[in-house]
Amino acid sequence: MSAQAGFYVTKPGFFSLLQDAGRRGVMHMGLASGGAMDRHAWAWANHLLGNDYGAAALEITFGGAEFSCGLNTQIVVTGADVKLTVNGEPTPLWTTLHVSAGDSVALSAPRTGVRAYLAVRGGFLVGPGLGGSCATVVREGTGGLQGNGHAIKEGDLIPCGAISQLAINRKIPNQWIPDYRKPLTLDVLPCAQVEQFSERALATFFSNAYTLSPQSDRMGARLTGPALEVSVRQLASEGTSLGAIQVPADGQPIILLQDRQTIGGYPKLGAVTPRSLDALAQRPPGTSLRFREISLVDAQQQERQLLAFFNTAR
Repeated sequence: MSAQAGFYVTKPGFFSLLQDAGRRGVMHMGLASGGAMDRHAWAWANHLLGNDYGAAALEITFGGAEFSCGLNTQIVVTGADVKLTVNGEPTPLWTTLHVSAGDSVALSAPRTGVRAYLAVRGGFLVGPGLGGSCATVVREGTGGLQGNGHAIKEGDLIPCGAISQLAINRKIPNQWIPDYRKPLTLDVLPCAQVEQFSERALATFFSNAYTLSPQSDRMGARLTGPALEVSVRQLASEGTSLGAIQVPADGQPIILLQDRQTIGGYPKLGAVTPRSLDALAQRPPGTSLRFREISLVDAQQQERQLLAFFNTAR
């Protein structure tokens, strides 16, 4: 690979990060797992190109990014419904596209959804950092292009490889593309300190709508709605899990996400399933959402199906 082979960033967009499947085995050091917020869209982008599960791609939040291609390769853009153009010509999403050296690739602001994923054939070639991952966690200064947790910026070169095999042509049927405008109901597995919540509090939680706050970020989705009463407001700090629903003293739930803190002492009434978190990642602030209870067996089956498909099907 040439030292100059890759994608030049001509416009980085609002907030664009290199992300993979996230790092493992680092929470005991106080480090977040990171990784793609919408694992479903990110995995499809890599899958359509024949990439291994876990390949690095760009997570582009709120669009507005532009790139200049420095080599012949293929790309896929999935996730948020952006207008994607190559040399100014509209091109389809969720489809493999051929690009050549000198081509310009641009993503508009989303019409629906929040995060778009730009993947290249073979994945972006960024050295693994802690936990064998290049996942960018800005708060911790880990991962990313230089390993310092920075978002991509104008003038960056994101390396990748040129096509050395016959090109592949794939797209997914339209009916498989998520509709990010649909009413959102998140699956919740009751667990942790659910016994700290009264039947009335749980009934309030599962029977009312909550609104996604503008204060949400990659650490947590903050919600506003009917306050939840809890018998104990503060517990001894313990490890946190992806999707855990913390309830602080004001009674407003917080869903912990990929860049969450590793320990916390607020009572937790359950956890949102990973598949529901994918859908949540594509909803903008102001979105109304609801919750429904799911069994452990059903939650495990959801996860098995996703991992089995993207880990074994090529």
